[in-house]
Amino acid sequence: MEDIMLKAGIYQLEEKLKIEFNDKSLLLKAITHKSFPNENPDLSLNNNERLEFLGDSVLGLSIATKIFEDYGEMPEGGLAKMRAILVSSVTLARKARDIELSGHLLLGRGEEMTGGRKRDSILADALEAIFGAIYLDQGFEKAKRFINDFFDEDIELVKTGEYNKDFKTVLQEYVQQNSDKRPEYKIIEELGPDHNKEFKMEVLLNGERLGKGSGSTKKGAEQKAAKSALINLGEIEGRDGG
Repeated sequence: MEDIMLKAGIYQLEEKLKIEFNDKSLLLKAITHKSFPNENPDLSLNNNERLEFLGDSVLGLSIATKIFEDYGEMPEGGLAKMRAILVSSVTLARKARDIELSGHLLLGRGEEMTGGRKRDSILADALEAIFGAIYLDQGFEKAKRFINDFFDEDIELVKTGEYNKDFKTVLQEYVQQNSDKRPEYKIIEELGPDHNKEFKMEVLLNGERLGKGSGSTKKGAEQKAAKSALINLGEIEGRDGG
C-alpha cells in the first residue's frame, strides 16, 4: 500500500490541500479511478465512485450554507444560480487543475492512453471524492471549512459576474494560435502579512512581459495579469491598470 501511496504522491497532495488525513487510505481511494483496480485486481483497491457520491452532497450543502449566510438579501433564484455554477463539473475540473490533481490520479493504462488524466469528468469526480474523504476522516465542519476556503475567491467572482471571464484560458488559447510556447506567470512581489497577502504577478511569453496584475491570491493575480495581457494585445477592451 505504501508503494501505491508514493506512486500517487499522497503526501504531496496532503500538502497542497493543507490537510493531514488520519486515514490516508481514504485519500488514496478518492483519487483512484475505476479503471485502475479493474486492471490491477491484485492490489485490492476500491475506486472513488462511492466517495464521489458522498462528496457531491457534502459540497452542495457546504456551498449552499455559505452563500445563504453571506448573501442574506439574495432571492432563492440567485442562490440557486450561484450554487449551480460553483458545483458544476466545469468549475470542479478547473479547481482540480489549480491544485494539479491530475498528476495524483490512479488510472488504468487504457484510460491513461485516451487522455483520461485531462478529462473534466474524471477530475471533477476525483475532487468531489476528496471532499467525501475529508468528511469521513474529519467530520462535516472541517469539510465545510475546507470547501468554503477552497471556493472563497470563486464565490466572490460568481457574485460579481466575473467568474466566467477566465482570462488565463482566453490568453492561453490566443497564444496557442500564434506560438508553440506557453504563457509563464511569475511573482514580482509579495506584500503584507500571511493573513492579508497581496501578490503582484507578471505574465511572460518568450521572456517578454505581456501584462501584470495584483490580487489577494496567486490565482487572482494571474487572472489580472492575463486580463492585462489581453488588453495590451488588443484582444479585449479595457484599461490596463496592472
